Amino acid sequence: MGAPETALAQNPVDQIRRAIAQWMAEHLTGEFAALRHRGGPGDEGADPALRKRWEREMAAGGWTCVGWPEAYGGRGLSIDAQVAFHEEYARAGGPGRMGHIGEGLIGPTLIRYGSDAQKARFLPGIVEGRTFWAQGYSEPNAGSDLANVQTRCWQCDDGSWRLSGQKIWTSLAHESDWIFVLARSEPGSKGRHGLSFLLLPLDQPGVTIRPIRQISGEAEFNEVFFDEAVAEADGLVGEPGKGWEVAMGLLEIERGVSTLGQQMHFAHELGLVVEVARRNGADRDPAFRARLARAWGGLRVMRYNALRMLSGGDDLKLGREALIYKYHWSNWHRDLGKLAMDALGPEADTPSEDPAVRRLQQVFFFSRADTIYAGSNEIQLNLIAERGLGLPREPRG
Repeated sequence: MGAPETALAQNPVDQIRRAIAQWMAEHLTGEFAALRHRGGPGDEGADPALRKRWEREMAAGGWTCVGWPEAYGGRGLSIDAQVAFHEEYARAGGPGRMGHIGEGLIGPTLIRYGSDAQKARFLPGIVEGRTFWAQGYSEPNAGSDLANVQTRCWQCDDGSWRLSGQKIWTSLAHESDWIFVLARSEPGSKGRHGLSFLLLPLDQPGVTIRPIRQISGEAEFNEVFFDEAVAEADGLVGEPGKGWEVAMGLLEIERGVSTLGQQMHFAHELGLVVEVARRNGADRDPAFRARLARAWGGLRVMRYNALRMLSGGDDLKLGREALIYKYHWSNWHRDLGKLAMDALGPEADTPSEDPAVRRLQQVFFFSRADTIYAGSNEIQLNLIAERGLGLPREPRG
């Protein structure tokens, strides 16, 4: 029995699980204890200043950008080890990451597509937890239809770029330092052609940020207006007019290893539903118990599909399995919000100081948007049909 136990102790993935669990137990304390299980979707307004300090705490411990190559300040962890990190972080109640867009989206995108100068300029601030990013994709008339963006950009004689237009549903723009924007650089171009991918600071003349108040009372989303805002000459990622490739590469990254951490947050929310149902007796209803069982089963299916998505190795490119992921989790989470309200019963309609009740109310309100943002249900089904099943695109008009 000694040999297998020794092998387990030397397993790198097991070592990462123990190391992050121990670090979280030691550091998610004191002033940071208030952040446990806070700051996730629908709760992103939770003490952003403290969560930024938490990012710097994680950076000091070497726990930011764990999947990045060591050459860029990361730990170079394998996919399996990254999965272990995200799962244990969520299991310990790790707060929603203020640095997620930098660490999980633009950072890996710059590693793949950026110049050496861009990597040297932008990556250290992300690793150190001191620079925060927003994503400028959606527009009022181009939400799920990303190829229809109309924000314009043009290059000036000095090599810099100017942008005019509007982005919407921009998460945490009011708390961010920089934004990456997909904009149309070739007048008259349509669809995915003639787009450029730009980086620019938000704190400058020509940028106006307006928070959007949601039904939950939170305002983590924003409208961002550009009125000849400036992106420096080195703010262009890739080639002019070739921004679609960069934008699509970023979306592939978005559905990577952090999905397992997302599922641990979902498991925590399902646990809150069970806790409330036991407290008020809703769990004694056979029909409600069956819905709980289906929710648990759906979460397990989600996990197995995510592991299948990531089984191709450390390459960031995802296979066809990734096409169904967003459709599945968003509908599952929306149904969980309904289940939470049914578990609460009359409490669902009453403002509450009980953290569990308040959290489930937030889950319900926010999950109503899950099947719309980042590609609506209809868009997701089209993608599955066209790219997954190879069916021809239905002609319009």
